[in-house]
Amino acid sequence: MQITVSRDVFRLAQVFTISRGSRTEAQVLTVRVTDGAHTGWGECVPYARYDETLDSVTAEIEGLPAGFSHDDLPCLLPAGAARNAVDCALWDLKAKQAGKRIWDLLGLEVPGPEITAYTLSLAEPDQMRADAAKNAHRPLLKIKLGTPDDMARLEAVRAGAPDARIIVDANEGWSAEVYADLAPHLVRLGVALVEQPLPAGEDEALIGMERPVPVCADESCHDRASLPGLKGKYDVVNIKLDKTGGLTEALALRDAARAEGYSVMVGCMVGSSLAMAPATLVAQGAMVTDLDGPLLLAEDRETPLRFDENGVHPPEAGLWG
Repeated sequence: MQITVSRDVFRLAQVFTISRGSRTEAQVLTVRVTDGAHTGWGECVPYARYDETLDSVTAEIEGLPAGFSHDDLPCLLPAGAARNAVDCALWDLKAKQAGKRIWDLLGLEVPGPEITAYTLSLAEPDQMRADAAKNAHRPLLKIKLGTPDDMARLEAVRAGAPDARIIVDANEGWSAEVYADLAPHLVRLGVALVEQPLPAGEDEALIGMERPVPVCADESCHDRASLPGLKGKYDVVNIKLDKTGGLTEALALRDAARAEGYSVMVGCMVGSSLAMAPATLVAQGAMVTDLDGPLLLAEDRETPLRFDENGVHPPEAGLWG
């Protein structure tokens, strides 16, 4: 078995801004695993928030020992982008070797489309209102917040898309006091979910705090080992393959989280259809699906995921799985 890593860049359709900064392109790593007859592939997006870079993740993958097995992977790489790309590439390889679709190989029900959120980039309120109006036909909009002017932006989006379901992502940008002040307005404006309002290391303040809108753990939840630390703070967990370290742990985290009473959100970094493809399996029946990465791109993989009024569809065999 041979493994290779390459870098790919996908231009974004427009500048994408969150509270931590802006970008004009998605830089991803593509991993290919071949047995000589079949090649499986996967994609990851190294994330600076977790001290990952293209170079560091590449080094992790290239440092894997010769002859490692899929079962060895959790012991060889920590949960994160490197393990994600390798794990998903190995599942794609196994599906091709078996001549089966990945859901049959895993014993899962045949997946269907799931309505996905569409993310509005952080901008001035007037621009966000215009962006919301342009996308008002979408059933679910996600707003990036985490600034001192969040209320004006939220009001503007609701005015631009009066009928859309709205979720907000503060990207760890609020304090407990700010969240407490904003919570009644989130209810008034019909917000269905708020992601990670407080910094991951400072979310103890959520214990005992009234949560009139469900609160979702993103940066605070990586894999199953995160679950004990979420108790009493969160109602929902956001599962991202680049955090869990791949499809294997993502499915396990989904089942464990539901068993402990959490609802599930399935999210993504800004990547191509190849990165989203395995996540469509995890998203089946989720409270919120947020796999809009390809919708933010100006270019995508040769066989992209299909998005329509029914949502994001599972991948064709020509893409993955």
